[in-house]
Amino acid sequence: MNRPFRSPKKDEFSEQVLDIRRVTRVTAGGKRFRFRATVVVGNNKGKVGIGIGKGPDVQSAISKAKARAKNNVIEIKLKNGTIPHEVEAKFSAANVLIKPAAPGHGLMAGGSLRVVLSSVGVRDATAKCIGRTKNKLTNALATIEALKKIKT
Repeated sequence: MNRPFRSPKKDEFSEQVLDIRRVTRVTAGGKRFRFRATVVVGNNKGKVGIGIGKGPDVQSAISKAKARAKNNVIEIKLKNGTIPHEVEAKFSAANVLIKPAAPGHGLMAGGSLRVVLSSVGVRDATAKCIGRTKNKLTNALATIEALKKIKT
């Protein structure tokens, strides 16, 4: 009995590694080093997720973060490649402001805001970190909180 050949399932999400850090746990015997990876996944059509993973090496931390990001996917409605209205959100010390823009304006954002917005599929918008932190993880999570506030 022959089985039909099944190709491996295509992944609809593209991944981008946002941050990799070496974290330390101090024990009586010394310091134990691990790696923390932050990964953003998105399909450029309105779905995006962020995941954090820790592991003894960089590759295992990235794979754990990617799996967690796929579990944390949210969906937003885009309107002509931009968001429907202005949103502002706060997460921890991070505070972000995202404004819609006219078609052809481009994505005017920096750092982790640009990574998250391009992963979700926003082509025209203006975004700014107005919080007091430079931490990529908290700025990315504040961007996700802002995207959750979008009303259709």
